[in-house]
Amino acid sequence: MPYDRNQELPAPVRDNLPEEAQTIYRQAFNSAWDQYASPEKRRGKTEREETAHRVAWSAVKQVYEKGDSGTWRRKNA
Repeated sequence: MPYDRNQELPAPVRDNLPEEAQTIYRQAFNSAWDQYASPEKRRGKTEREETAHRVAWSAVKQVYEKGDSGTWRRKNA
């Protein structure tokens, strides 16, 4: 179930990530949704949606980090 807009993302994503990070999440999720459609391409017995969410969080964490205050901020280059 790919996401067309950031507003469709799960509440924990929308409520915690800045808009740019939400876009990164959405794009990575949608790409992984397509890439891991076949169970043979996934590790273990993970579901397609779970795999796509893991990939999306990983993509966000490459660019953003959670600060001491619990808010997500862009990493320093």
